[in-house]
Parts: sequence; structure tokens; C-alpha cells
Amino acid sequence: MSRDERIYQDRADMYETLISHQPSLANVIHEIRPYRDQDVADLGAGTGRLTLALADAAKSVVSLDSSPVMLQQLEKRLQDQMHANCRTAVADHRQLPLEAACVDLVVAGWSLCYLASNNHADWQANLQQMLAEIDRILRPGGTAIIFETLGTGYEEPVRYDFLQPYFHELEHKYGFQHESIRMDYKFRDAKEAESLTRYFFGAELADKVAAQQWGVVPEFAGVWYKHKK
Repeated sequence: MSRDERIYQDRADMYETLISHQPSLANVIHEIRPYRDQDVADLGAGTGRLTLALADAAKSVVSLDSSPVMLQQLEKRLQDQMHANCRTAVADHRQLPLEAACVDLVVAGWSLCYLASNNHADWQANLQQMLAEIDRILRPGGTAIIFETLGTGYEEPVRYDFLQPYFHELEHKYGFQHESIRMDYKFRDAKEAESLTRYFFGAELADKVAAQQWGVVPEFAGVWYKHKK
């Protein structure tokens, strides 16, 4: 199990604390695909960043993740907020436990990359399988929206080398449109920023945060989206 996988399996609480310092993506999603009264699948749902942003307006949300620990935290939050229109399931992106043509919108936040980065020898096959599954569960006229990192700690979007081939195929092989958005982490203070970035991103970024005394850590995300005919 990789370091990232251990974080998501073992420290769901700290992960939720980290992402709680970023802005909501509800308006970004709505501008691409209005989701009121729509059926939604959230791939790599984690602790519910996208699920909870969409749950109030969506007709239904099914939240899928490979980490039972993450989904347990999400289930508790759904119960606390009384979202009876949501359900969760443990799943692999390459074989989704959903019927064909069952949702209007698929969102995938910072998750396809773990199977589609070129750190995997079979990343292209993984990407093909994941996108085929997304297409399978989407209804005609449905929309897929994928969020991935474009750099943490930089003032301009950055395409990391291990993700560049994945992004290139999304745009040039699979026909996704693309834009970049600012997703800065706004922490209480520089001490909290240094602590959380050290745990999740490692010493190089954390040392930079500490040296700069950043309470706000710059972050960019890429948004790739495609409307099914």
C-alpha cells in the first residue's frame, strides 16, 4: 500500500480537516452541469467533499470509494445532515457496481489519477476502463466532470510529469474540455498550514510553507468535463 493509500485508509479525519480549508465546488459543477433533481454518482467520494456539496439539490447521490474508512465517515455525516437521498458503496473505478444509464452526472474528485498516472505500467488500460465505466453509467445527455491537481504551493497551474500523459489523453484522445481553477487552502494560521501540509504533501512543501509563514497555501485544480451525446 502506498503512502497516499495509507493516508486515505488510516487518517480520514485528518484528510477531512485538510480539505475543509478549501472552497466548495458546488458552483463550479453547476456552471458545467446544473444538478438540481439529477441523479449523481460521485467517484472517489472520500469523506464527502463533492457528495455533500451536491446532496441538497440532487435527486440522488451514490458515493463510491475504495476506502471503507472514508465512506464510514461520509455515512456518519450524511446521517447527521439527514440526507436520505444518498447512499455509499465500496468500489473500484474500473468496475462500478451500478446499472447502465442510471445517472445524469458523474463527478470524480482527485481520484482517477491514482490509477491513471504513469507510475502505473498499465495506466492507459486503467484510464480506458474507468472512462468506459463512466460512459456506461451515464444516461444520454449526461455529463462527466473530473477534478485533478494542478499543483500545490505554486502561483501558476503546474502539470506534474507523472500526470501529464493522463491529462493529454483526457483532452486529445477522449475529447474532454478543460479549465483550471484556484483552490487555495485557507488555514487558521501558518502553524496549522505547516502541520497539515507536512503530513499530506511532505517536507519540501511544508518547509516552504514554514519559511514563507503562509496561512494561505496556493493550490490549483484542473477541471475536465464532457457531455455525452
